[in-house]
Amino acid sequence: MVASEIRALFAVASRPEVVSLAGGMPYVNALPLDLVSELVADLVSTRGSVALQYGSGQGDPALREQICEVMRMEGIEANADDVVVTVGSQQALDLITRIFIDPGDVVLAEGPSYVGALGTFSAYQAKVVHIAMDDQGLIPEALAQTIYALHAAGNRIKFLYTIPNFQNPAGVTLNEVRRRQVLEICRKAGVLVVEDNPYGLLGFDGEPMRALRADDAEGVVYLGSFSKTLAPGFRVGWALAPHAVRDKLVLAMESAVLSHSSFTQLAVGQYLATQPWREQIKSFRELYRERRDALLGALDVLMPPGCTWTRPAGGFFVWMTLPEGLNSKAILPRAVAERVAFVPGTGFYSDGGGSRNMRLSFCYPEPDRIKEGVRRLAGVIEQELRLRDTFGTGSAPGHAGVDTPSPDLA
Repeated sequence: MVASEIRALFAVASRPEVVSLAGGMPYVNALPLDLVSELVADLVSTRGSVALQYGSGQGDPALREQICEVMRMEGIEANADDVVVTVGSQQALDLITRIFIDPGDVVLAEGPSYVGALGTFSAYQAKVVHIAMDDQGLIPEALAQTIYALHAAGNRIKFLYTIPNFQNPAGVTLNEVRRRQVLEICRKAGVLVVEDNPYGLLGFDGEPMRALRADDAEGVVYLGSFSKTLAPGFRVGWALAPHAVRDKLVLAMESAVLSHSSFTQLAVGQYLATQPWREQIKSFRELYRERRDALLGALDVLMPPGCTWTRPAGGFFVWMTLPEGLNSKAILPRAVAERVAFVPGTGFYSDGGGSRNMRLSFCYPEPDRIKEGVRRLAGVIEQELRLRDTFGTGSAPGHAGVDTPSPDLA
């Protein structure tokens, strides 16, 4: 495990005068906080003796039934017995890795990939091999070629880790045709798919896409979370797994924490049972769409030539590529000095890639703040381009290893 080299900078970036386009923090102020407060008070007064007691290692049975109802929105028909509630989907990811990975095993992951996942894989001494993406998500041909080459070289591939919807950090979505191709490739190769889907209900156009797990109950472990569609402070996520994997997940869960919080599980369950949660998700979608549009509009107007970026149809993030000769990690301290922050792309690769990339988050700042942040960032990039044209690239050395993120950056 490696401490992030940029944490000290983000202690400065959290100051109110800095526009942070870095953190993937949901805008919880959009929740009906007064109703949540009443719900929690009612829970303590009516079910306090249960809510404040130890619970099951698999999770509250009623909540697991409700989770199945949530997943049904993405085409998943599941039994509550196959759901394991976890402390956020991050813990589910940790438990899956603990179960499957021996040192030196291979994990396939999109390039770039979620920094929190890369840190987990690194901690269990897995070898991460990235699969290329484009604007339509993971490239099936690249996946098939990589699996063939790794098997031919005698490597043991344990699973493919993928975020198919509004990917963190790239913002791209795996299209329907490729979803079928990816499942077929992994099925033939005997490679498990770990589908991490925290943003699936936060699309801006149309109904949620059909989950990979909806078309392969035995070859896919599905990870979900209420952190993005309700609130991360509850720390309630889940894994939906085939029976044999489910049993191991429960054992690993009990060895890690004995049992997780009955209180937060029952609070989430009561919210789902008494509040119009589907309407609240629609409200979040509209709010994040407005902020996405503010970010993309400002980038279109203000960014200098040579910069390119993705155009996400949901989620929280835009992935920007800088012109040749610029290094996002080297730029970050200068950007923070100009009161704007982002996450450098190097943290989203395990192999030193991403030096010309940065992740920009639009979920938390108000639209006007987003536009001001882009204006400041564009000024920093223009200055860097002038320095490049005068003195050459001046790029910092490539990044090696995986930064362990603070929660508000992940």
